[in-house]
Amino acid sequence: MTPKPEFQLADNISQFKQRLSTAPGLAVEGKLTRMVGMTLEAVGCQVNIGERCLITTNRGEKEPAEVVGFSEDKIYLMPTGDIQGLGPGASVIPTGSTANVNVGDELLGRVLDGYGAPLDQQGTLYTGNKYPLQGRPINPLTRHPIDEPLDVGVAAINSLLTVGRGQRMGLFAGSGVGKSVLLGMMTRFTSADVIVVGLIGERGREVQEFIDHILGEKGRERAVVVAVPADNSPLMRLQGAMVATSIAEYFRDQGKNVLLLMDSLTRFCQAQREIALAIGEPPATKGYPPSVFAKLPQLVERAGNAEKGGGSITAFYTVLAEGDDQQDPIADAARAILDGHVVLSRELADAGHYPAIDIEASVSRAITQIVDEEHIKDVREFKRIYSAFMRNRDLINIGAYEKGSDREIDEAIELMPEMRAFLQQNTSESRTLEQSIEGLRSILQNVPDNNSSGMVVS
Repeated sequence: MTPKPEFQLADNISQFKQRLSTAPGLAVEGKLTRMVGMTLEAVGCQVNIGERCLITTNRGEKEPAEVVGFSEDKIYLMPTGDIQGLGPGASVIPTGSTANVNVGDELLGRVLDGYGAPLDQQGTLYTGNKYPLQGRPINPLTRHPIDEPLDVGVAAINSLLTVGRGQRMGLFAGSGVGKSVLLGMMTRFTSADVIVVGLIGERGREVQEFIDHILGEKGRERAVVVAVPADNSPLMRLQGAMVATSIAEYFRDQGKNVLLLMDSLTRFCQAQREIALAIGEPPATKGYPPSVFAKLPQLVERAGNAEKGGGSITAFYTVLAEGDDQQDPIADAARAILDGHVVLSRELADAGHYPAIDIEASVSRAITQIVDEEHIKDVREFKRIYSAFMRNRDLINIGAYEKGSDREIDEAIELMPEMRAFLQQNTSESRTLEQSIEGLRSILQNVPDNNSSGMVVS
């Protein structure tokens, strides 16, 4: 059966522009009057927020742009491509179309850009459906609850920060402490039907490295990668995150269990900040306009379980804590709306401890619903002993602590080498959920049952 023409993904940006220029419902042309930064102002055409337009350059080429705001008779557009050759009086042609993405099983194994067009030069894609970039809300009362653990192949997360299928977790860290490497480990080891990876606003060289060295040939067979490097326009970076989420929603609606990895949520917010400030929205919190904090939950809430009996999207979002500041406004906002957070420590990374997960600062808010009481007790006990050592580490290291002074500290000193070995893991090594839980119990089997009745933070 020959696929419908509208479901053909463009091989490149030229075909994308050609398809827009021949789209039905073109309205009266407007004129470009002003450009400030990356924002274009135009008059003379009737358009809606989110509508795509084509702007004619002085070379006769048509460059795509999207309507991001308006004021009386003026409309504000943000270009998604090259702006060279634009000048006063350039034609602004509304296309009558809004942003969507072509979806289907044909996307598996492919690398896409922010338009949803192939980047991998493996030929034209034909798909059988379209999904809107804005997604559709799910009634919270019909969502299937998070009640099943998900094996991510990383012992520290499987045992102490157990993740449930359909949970949304944040990966919080400064630059260069192993976020992308940890994401790659979960990409290879997580038991999921489909993996959707969004590389949003990161370095361009990392795209090929992630695909070849981290994802690998075997992992790529069940994965879709959406790559929008930092040199793309802010609108494209914003759209890339939505494209990745829409693709994940499609596979979830097919009843599949999807793992969505987005690197990074911070770059998504920074792109929205650039757009909002460019059209005159006043900054609020540390330079971030209010629309950033409105867009953040709109994106994150699209992940999670579908209605009962449907598929799921388990999502991991990396959050770049600028200057290792965990109170950065984006980190603080993300922590409030996610179902848990894994904090990576620069101090541990500098000491060669990988993955550099700070167990004391990390938490899974769904752990109490997905594991038994015995497991919860083991997690409390492990954290109690680990924290006792960390609180007294300086005294122990300088030899100021005398053995026998405190039974809890003595336990911590004895068990710390085994605990550290358990928390560290090679990037090529996978530890199943069962192995992780068994490893946790084997460390604690000789510890006296003298724990107080503390609670796991949720």
